[in-house]
Amino acid sequence: MLILAHRGYHAAVPENTLAAFEAAVTVGANGIETDVRISRDGLPILIHDRVAPSGEAVANLTRAEIEQILGHEIPTLDEALESFPDILWNIEIKSSATLSSVISVIKKHQARHRIIITSFCHDLVAVCASLLKVNCGFLLAHRPRTLDSLLADFNANGNPRINHIVWDYEVLDGVLLKQAAENGFRNFVYGPVTKTEHDNCRELGVDGVITDYPLLAQTA
Repeated sequence: MLILAHRGYHAAVPENTLAAFEAAVTVGANGIETDVRISRDGLPILIHDRVAPSGEAVANLTRAEIEQILGHEIPTLDEALESFPDILWNIEIKSSATLSSVISVIKKHQARHRIIITSFCHDLVAVCASLLKVNCGFLLAHRPRTLDSLLADFNANGNPRINHIVWDYEVLDGVLLKQAAENGFRNFVYGPVTKTEHDNCRELGVDGVITDYPLLAQTA
């Protein structure tokens, strides 16, 4: 089971920073999950929240303004990939406004990086799968009635690059996990908190966990 540090390992440093990514590597994580948004000056920056602590939309602020509000530096997607070329990256696209910039950066790095593009916006996943040479996956915050109902809009295309499903731990279902695996998907899970929950993911045979607690996911 792969261990991906959610927004890096941020027990002692701010999330989604180069320091958090370095900490994730240090504690033995196999990869990093991070979030991409576009700043007012057009940069694909790594930040989770849509709204800054000041109450202003991230999209309406420059990178420098966001850094001043947060009190620390924030990297661009390009800077993060340049700094950590040897780990698995799970890059979550937050909105369609981010898409063209992300695609441009990924095209630059896809030949020498291991990358999974995911999004709750499944139409954006389909676009990335058609334009990029990286793995792509659907992020889920719900339990679909059936696997077929989840895939209905995309089965006609049959794009082999859409090959990951990232499930919320709250809605884990062993039957759906098995069906997804039998249909060629890799199952990732986000949101486990306790050691028992991480162990449960392993027992269910998931391929990877995206976690704020990478140490709890380790077997020893």
